[in-house]
Formats: sequence, structure tokens, C-alpha cells
Amino acid sequence: MRIKKISWSNMVEVKIKDDESFEALLRRFSKKVQQESIVSEARRRQNFESPTSIRKKKISNKKRKSYRTTLKNQ
Repeated sequence: MRIKKISWSNMVEVKIKDDESFEALLRRFSKKVQQESIVSEARRRQNFESPTSIRKKKISNKKRKSYRTTLKNQ
């Protein structure tokens, strides 16, 4: 079993500007976190998924999407 190391090099860093309120700083921080999709990545990694189950999900999503497009085109 391989364990993937988490690198902290891409951590979000926000420095306070002159005469900036805490709320504005927090807003900028939240925006950066959302842009770098850190929260969604953490949620995705919260529970381990085997490569097989990931592949099966992708295949089922493709089937569902193709079925929807065929229904839409009829």
C-alpha cells in the first residue's frame, strides 16, 4: 500500500494590507481557498476510494450522460 505525501507548499497565504479590516481579509482568504478548490479536495480525500470504484463511477457517469443526451435529441 502506497501512502501519498501531502505537500504543504501550495498552502494559501494572505497577508494583511494597510488599513484592511479583518472581515475583508477573511473574505480574500475564503476566495483564494475556493479558487484553489482546497475544501473540495479535502472532502474528496476524506474517505479512500479504490481505483476500481473511481473507474466504475466514471463509466456509470458517462453512460448516464449519453443516455440523457439521447433522450434530449429524440
